[in-house]
Amino acid sequence: MLKFDAAVIGGGPGGYECAIRLSQNGIRTALIEKDELGGTCLNRGCIPTKALLHAAGIYRAAKEGAECGITAKEILFDYGQMVQHSKDVSKKLRDGVAFLEKNHGVAVFKAEARISDRKTIELDTGETISCDHMIAATGSIPARIPVPGADLPGVLDSTALLDLRECPRSIVIIGAGVIGMEFAALYSALGVQVTVLEMLDRVLAPFDRSVSDYVESDLLQNGVRLILGARVQSIEEGLRVNYQVSKDGSVGCAEAERVLMAGGRIPNTRGIGLENAGVRLDRRGAVEVDGLCRTNVPGIYAIGDVNGKMMLAHAASAQGILVADHIAKHPVKQLELRRIPSCVYCHPEVSMVGLTEEQARASGRSVGTGVFPLSGNGRAMTMGAPSGFTKFVFDRDTDEILGFHMVGPSATEVVSEVAAVMESEGTLTEICSTVHPHPTVSETVMEGARICHECCVNAPKARRQ
Repeated sequence: MLKFDAAVIGGGPGGYECAIRLSQNGIRTALIEKDELGGTCLNRGCIPTKALLHAAGIYRAAKEGAECGITAKEILFDYGQMVQHSKDVSKKLRDGVAFLEKNHGVAVFKAEARISDRKTIELDTGETISCDHMIAATGSIPARIPVPGADLPGVLDSTALLDLRECPRSIVIIGAGVIGMEFAALYSALGVQVTVLEMLDRVLAPFDRSVSDYVESDLLQNGVRLILGARVQSIEEGLRVNYQVSKDGSVGCAEAERVLMAGGRIPNTRGIGLENAGVRLDRRGAVEVDGLCRTNVPGIYAIGDVNGKMMLAHAASAQGILVADHIAKHPVKQLELRRIPSCVYCHPEVSMVGLTEEQARASGRSVGTGVFPLSGNGRAMTMGAPSGFTKFVFDRDTDEILGFHMVGPSATEVVSEVAAVMESEGTLTEICSTVHPHPTVSETVMEGARICHECCVNAPKARRQ
């Protein structure tokens, strides 16, 4: 039996960050990963999809360069090389993670783990690990949409789609969440015929309505066929996707070379033996945890997608560091999940942090909004990307930032500024008084905040709605 102070099951963004921090804290740590270090994000999600989206963006920019005086006679893309590039990027980062683990003294086991009791983990290599602290970081898996025909050849989840070496000429995407929207952006940029079927009445449902409306409009302008309120009934041979529109009961059919099942992800809790240690799961199958990611069993934690709190790689990493410091008895505070940004790498990019306008108004506060269009931003104009906006949702009485939403270039970078102000308990005043460099897209944050203040100054309090 191998003895460690702590053992982390799963080497994704939460697991590998947690293991490194544990070791930095002087805790002898084992990291167990059955597949590749980096988890879904690095190998089958965040990183390869962003590499492909970047390549598609270069292709789009080359085709649209005439306005800036750049003209190419023939612009082609090699999809197989694009995919290979994405895999090369993932490998470089994966090798970097392995180096960091080794450099920090973490013992890495390439094996499948199963918990046998509160302090014991059995590996399929025949080894047994004993530990005082156990951290489940097994991530998530694609949700399986229960549709007849979902097992037909050519019906893929996002993992399988990323392994394709030939670009499909047409694709039906079932689901208009983050995964669906990013693949819709990728393939529409490459000239693929894209159809999106979404059961709800809008795309990117967790985002602000104004953001959803903008993305929908942009998809349609780029030739994407978008059908909302569509419940998929079945998938037939030849990849005919039959659906019914809930609004009027009408039925339809969409055909394509490939079908992507983009119904989101679910916590990966099966087969790791949590039940042997008495760890409780909620009705969704996620591990129940408190604000410090502690399960109901002392000494066992669950971080990242497996606890279902916020299925984002950076949230998992933050939880991993939190847990590592808590185990080391360092001062820690619970993560405020609404201050963690969410991003979508479609075209243009989308980001948010905090509450949507609808959520804020439902809270009963005196809510105001301030919207600044990117058409008024010099940097966006020089980039040839003056479409989009920044939007603040705020409390008129306290100046507190309740939410921030952005559509436009660099949206996924800019949102961190607002998240930092919110985490520091700052207000709109701090953003207004911060001098932003010119010309930058970040100026839209300052301008949006100023619009919020102008609204408050110009509107009598009794009329602020």
